Amino acid sequence: MHEMSLAVAVVDQVEAAAKSRGAVGVSSIELDVGELAGVVADALAFCFELACAGTVVEGAELITRTVPGTARCEPCAEDWAVGMPPRLLCPGCGAAAGELVSGRELQIREVRWARPGTTHERHRRPITEES
Repeated sequence: MHEMSLAVAVVDQVEAAAKSRGAVGVSSIELDVGELAGVVADALAFCFELACAGTVVEGAELITRTVPGTARCEPCAEDWAVGMPPRLLCPGCGAAAGELVSGRELQIREVRWARPGTTHERHRRPITEES
């Protein structure tokens, strides 16, 4: 499950930024996740919870924004949404995509720092067998 290594990398980067800023905590992290990046959002969220334990990021909300995959055709200069599974032939002329313009991203879009003196723990509902 590569989502764990991705979650650890995000936590490490945010922790380093928090240390350099003197931040006491993180209230939320927003990620851009490309539709074609091969990341399962639920698995990433689960791994993020585990990776945050005992760090300045613990209790932060993870917000993921899906970036649609788009491709560009060189011969006719068309851009189109490739979707999943990816459609890599130009709908206009049938040529193969010359370039994937978006959809492979995995980047930190925004970090919201916790204010000093506030708690940033989220109230979690326990998972039960009935859930």
